[in-house]
Amino acid sequence: MAKKEETINLLDTFQEFKESKNIDRTTMISVLEESFRKVLVNMYGTDENYSVIVNPDRGDLEIQRRRIVVADDNVQNDNLEISLSEAQKIDESFEEGEEVSEIIKFAEFGRRVILNLRQTLASKILELEKDSLYNKYTEKVGQIVSAEVYQIWKKEILLLDDEGNELILPKSEQIPSDFYRKGENVRAVVARVDNQNNNPKIILSRTSPVFLQRLFELEVPEINDGLITIKKIARIPGERAKIAVESYDDRIDPVGACVGVKGSRIHGIVRELRNENIDVINYTSNIELFIKRALSPAKVFTINLDNEKRSADVYLKPEEVSLAIGKNGLNIKLASMLTEYTIDVYRENDTQEDDIYLDEFTDEIDEWIINAIKKIGFETAKSVLRVPREVLVEKADLEEDTVDHVISVLKAEFEDDNENSEDESEE
Repeated sequence: MAKKEETINLLDTFQEFKESKNIDRTTMISVLEESFRKVLVNMYGTDENYSVIVNPDRGDLEIQRRRIVVADDNVQNDNLEISLSEAQKIDESFEEGEEVSEIIKFAEFGRRVILNLRQTLASKILELEKDSLYNKYTEKVGQIVSAEVYQIWKKEILLLDDEGNELILPKSEQIPSDFYRKGENVRAVVARVDNQNNNPKIILSRTSPVFLQRLFELEVPEINDGLITIKKIARIPGERAKIAVESYDDRIDPVGACVGVKGSRIHGIVRELRNENIDVINYTSNIELFIKRALSPAKVFTINLDNEKRSADVYLKPEEVSLAIGKNGLNIKLASMLTEYTIDVYRENDTQEDDIYLDEFTDEIDEWIINAIKKIGFETAKSVLRVPREVLVEKADLEEDTVDHVISVLKAEFEDDNENSEDESEE
């Protein structure tokens, strides 16, 4: 009776494993069959003449052994052969050469064998669980997950997902102003899955730019639908972030769509990030214009680029310099991160020559022409005069005669200034 109960407990134990650990049916059957066959090989030297039938739904199994009927005095292997007299006890019609199939009661193998099998299975199940956890979260890297705070330590927080799996949120991956209590839910992105010695460790992050990107994908349907693309993100967690977006549909304003009516869409993201300020700007492949947009809300006067060194000297009016740099230098730092250019800011007065905004020439140049030139990143007279004529024709989509007129007007302005300066000197 004890042996029968031991077998039932064995199967019940692994039925519970299957239900609680979410191991799929096929894998469970395979593991059970493999484990039982190993026991048969250890006991009889082979499992070729055995059939192991596992039925997880009923929580039982059946082992069948096949043996060949031989003459009573010709049995050489009890495991592979059965004497004629023994076979006829099962069924009187058996004859020599026929195959006898009989059910073997695993409980009769002994308590020690059953206990060893339980330990083997427990080890195998644990290994499968670790593999399953690793595979599950490897596929979730870069995705947002929600988990409950279980334990708070100095250097990290231990969280549990809906299935009770342990997730780690290190202090270095937390926003500086993050504060949680046990039982609270935390949203974060899966940063990576470490797997040393087959012991998966799921690392989460709330400081990753990917977390900010996924939040925008959740809040802005146009991004999720592929109508708007997030091109670049620069972020100083808990302080400020800049995100460059681009629309593939001219009818959609990417910045407006991301911010939402009265900030309705971006407010939820800002709250999730502990009031982190987020600047959304239009992306452009024109690096000069991109740098100008990245430095917003400052209004850039002119830019000198060094593409080989990936650096930019930016000139602004004195009152704009503090805006470009930003509080604690955050604005210029984020602009550099976003554009991948080293940016140095100078006051306009630091330049050897005075420059003039294109808007000052509306009496001589049509406003739509000025807007076309500004659209490609040139807002001052000298920034226009520094670029080849062909660039203005091609990128601003202007006629050659129009470009020549613009250049002529701008050059005349500075020639007049030089003449006036010379006259004053002579006097």
